[in-house]
Order: sequence, then structure tokens, then C-alpha cells
Amino acid sequence: MFAILGVVVLGGIGLLGVSNALKHNDSPYSSPSIPTSTDSPTYEPSEEPSPVPATATSRPTAPRTTAKPTTTRPTAPRTTSTPKPKPGPTDTDLVLRNKLYKAGGMKSVNCTESRSRPSTAAGARANYSTLLKCLNKAWPSIVAKAGGRFRSPHVLSFSGTIQTPCGSYSDSGPPFYCGSTETIYMNLSEDIGNYNRHPEAYQKVWARMWMLHQFAHEYGHHVQNMTGILAANSRIRYEAPTQAAELEGSRRLELQASCFGDIFIGSNRRTYPVTGESLFQWKWLILHWTDYNNDHGDGVNHQYWATRGFNSRNPNVCNTFAASAGKVR
Repeated sequence: MFAILGVVVLGGIGLLGVSNALKHNDSPYSSPSIPTSTDSPTYEPSEEPSPVPATATSRPTAPRTTAKPTTTRPTAPRTTSTPKPKPGPTDTDLVLRNKLYKAGGMKSVNCTESRSRPSTAAGARANYSTLLKCLNKAWPSIVAKAGGRFRSPHVLSFSGTIQTPCGSYSDSGPPFYCGSTETIYMNLSEDIGNYNRHPEAYQKVWARMWMLHQFAHEYGHHVQNMTGILAANSRIRYEAPTQAAELEGSRRLELQASCFGDIFIGSNRRTYPVTGESLFQWKWLILHWTDYNNDHGDGVNHQYWATRGFNSRNPNVCNTFAASAGKVR
């Protein structure tokens, strides 16, 4: 989102227990036999007992044992060491050294502009639908190479005030992206109003280019979300020591979203097309606006990052987090 684009609002694995049944069998048991009286030897006492010697001639000897008694030492169960899991990327890694920057350039998907004009709600929605299909073809392979899981964002259009999981917003403000629901909210009132406000043909071209740029920018936030940049930036900004540092983090995020959006526009500039008057109006709009809240970047810096994306068509030129502070004012 730009200054007139809006705000990005961010938003276990269940363990399955496996039990094994223990089985045991009773051993057979035999009772010992009891001797009967017939088994006993016959004993008849003599009339006179035998004399007992005064001293015993021999002492009973205990049986000798040749083997020493053995003792069984308890053995401790052997433990095998498991490797510690490698730590995941830090928030700084995710924004500064994201794999997205090495994923390669974007190829054209031969996207063409909708024949409908945003003079009505139906016309504007037809343009949103066309752009969504094109962007969903352009980004999946790049997101996958960056290690992200691609999924299409939801797109909702609104007029008046809208209640969302990310808060309440009015059509007096810009479109926006809600990260917690992965939804792009496009401002119908703005897009229809821009197109119908002026009768001049070049103004209508400007309105169409503005709508294109806005949609691609919000989709750029979705790309940040799928690759971990959006959430990491939110955490970094939350921990920022000063408001100035927090605002700088916001500008880096917003300028990057525009750079990502213009990668798509540049990749499809021949087929959409963005040539002639359309190219002129695109160049004009990326420079001319005011960053009222100092959270989206000024016109000069926005033009710098948008042009880089448009010309190179590669995310490696969009690393705003590695840029000097002067390039993200």
C-alpha cells in the first residue's frame, strides 16, 4: 500500500499417541507329589541303644564350592544422542536475506487488460478478476523457489465502510491488504470515481494505470506474506526502539511491495499493454503523490523502487531492507 494505498495488518502440530498392547501367557504349574506312608522305610528300634563315643571322630563338612558366586550388576539403558534441530531463520534473515531475492526473474504470462472499463462496479470488478488471474500465474514458481507455499489471495471490493478482521476501514482511504485473512480489499469508490471524474482520455488512462498499480502493489504484500517477510517485518517494527525506526521499517515494506508489483507490470508491459500513453501515465503516477504519514516513502524514492522492478523484472532488485536510509525516506 502507498500513502494512498492503505495499511498492512498482520495478523501445532497435534501429536498422535501410539500405544502398543502388551501380551503375556501364564506358565504351566505342576504341584509336587506328596509321599505316602508306604514310601517310608521300615524302622524297628533295637533293645539296647548303641554306645555313643565320648568324642566325635569326624566333623560334618560343608560341601566345597569351586565357583565364586557371581553378582549381576545392573546396566543403565543406553541412550542415543539425537541431533539438535537447526535454528530457523531470524526475522533479520527473512527480510534481509530472503530466498526470494535469489529466485530469479519473472517471465511474461501474456496478461491482457480487461475490455471492461471501471466506470461501474461491474467494470471495476472485471478488472480485478483479470488481474488476479494474471498475478496467480506470474508468481507461483518464484514463490516456490523461495521456499514459500503459494496460495491465491482473496479479493473483496468495498464502498462506504467495511468491517474486516484487520479493523474498520472507509472508502475515503486507500485499498489495503489484510495479512491474517490473506485478502486484498479494493476500493470501488476510488477506482470508479477516478475513471468517471474527468472526461479527458488521458485522465481515464491514468485512472486505469492507477488501478493496475494499486492492485499489483497489494498483491506485492501477499508475496511478502507467503515468503515470511510481512510477519518478520511486523515483529521487527514492534520491537523498534523509536517511532522513527518503526516508520522506517514501514517504508521499507511499502516500497518493496511497489517494487514487487511493478515486476509484474514490467513483465507484461507489451501485452497488457503499458506502452505509449499508458506508459507515460504510469511514469507520472509512480512519482506524484504525498506520503502524509511518513510510512510509505516519498515520491522520489517510490519512483526509484518502482522503476527498478519495472525494468529488471527480478526480485533481487527489490531488497529495500538492505538499502541505505536515504533510499527509503
